[in-house]
Amino acid sequence: MPTDHRETETAFRVLAAISFCHLLNDMMQSVIPAVYPILKDSYHLDFGQIGLISLTSQLTASLLQPVVGLYTDHRPTPYSLPMGITFTMAGLILLASAPSFAMVLAAVALVGMGSAVFHPESSRVARMASGGQHGLAQSLFQVGGNAGSSMGPLLAAFIVLPAGQRSIAWFSALALLAIVILLRVGAWYKRHPSMTATARAARSTQTHLPRRKIAWAMAVLIALIFSKYFYLASLMSYYTFYLISRFHVSVQSAQVHLFVFLGAVALGTIIGGPVGDRIGRKYVIWCSILGVLPFTLALPYANLFWTEILTVIIGLVLASAFSAILVYAQDLLPGRVGTVSGLFFGVAFGMGGIGAALLGQLADAKGIEYVYRLCAFLPAIGLLTAFLPAVNVGEKPTGPGLSSR
Repeated sequence: MPTDHRETETAFRVLAAISFCHLLNDMMQSVIPAVYPILKDSYHLDFGQIGLISLTSQLTASLLQPVVGLYTDHRPTPYSLPMGITFTMAGLILLASAPSFAMVLAAVALVGMGSAVFHPESSRVARMASGGQHGLAQSLFQVGGNAGSSMGPLLAAFIVLPAGQRSIAWFSALALLAIVILLRVGAWYKRHPSMTATARAARSTQTHLPRRKIAWAMAVLIALIFSKYFYLASLMSYYTFYLISRFHVSVQSAQVHLFVFLGAVALGTIIGGPVGDRIGRKYVIWCSILGVLPFTLALPYANLFWTEILTVIIGLVLASAFSAILVYAQDLLPGRVGTVSGLFFGVAFGMGGIGAALLGQLADAKGIEYVYRLCAFLPAIGLLTAFLPAVNVGEKPTGPGLSSR
């Protein structure tokens, strides 16, 4: 069966559209952790309750995303993308006027549902539009989300902090813009030649590796995701509090420092995918997870200047991992793009949420500085990368008995 040229050409307009919508979606979501200081004061919360907010949002997303991905692998749903943004918009509107802590949790649960619907199918669209450059496409898609996340603290610092909690509702205008764009992306998705019944029936779901090796590789990848997102949870949820507690900076100044870190994450994201396309995903995973260890170990003992420098380096290096891990997993299980994307986005969100909740309890018990001294060792889990089998060009088998073919 001849391949339609539309499947082999990289659709950069579609990639740009889905990346921009990822930016808008994650920008809206990032407002939530960015306004934690406001919520803490408004509802008289402790760190454990702050962690519960993160847990609710991210665990909702983590539990639903694999289900959405599994469903859409069997029944692709092009117009689920604007539906996901609609959930996010509803959550923000509710959060802007939540009368109680319980309603705050309900609002962030709606935002989590929005992520659960949006991410697996948008990742599928990125792969469909990749023209075979899967790492590049995922990096472009991811950089949109990370850029959006980096803007949340600035929006909180210069819009929500001066105007108050009710101003969160203003971001619903961004949701409406994303819905309009995603309706057009959904139409492209529906017309794509890979969506015909014949193409879907012929799509390969076979891999060259035995099931046992695939299961082992997936377990290693999930452990690496745990390392990455547990550490990121310490910075995304508590970095502002750490700066305020240790260096006595203002809330607005702390938000700007968080923006710098998240900007470094956004910048680093673009590296992992295309480099993985060229030299192999496993090498990128090695450098990203384990390579950040010296900097995380130094961070708890640095002054304010070096804290900012180190967090920029950590953001740049650590950010390149996710695109490489995701495409590596998709290569392990071809034909299961939605399931794999849903699983790994879900695990990422879940680890972030669980990490935020547990680290919040730890911060209440031991102090916020203790959290950073403990989390500094998490990147050492990157040593498990040695046990990953090779699945693409440029990788050599490593680990006992793990040859690629």
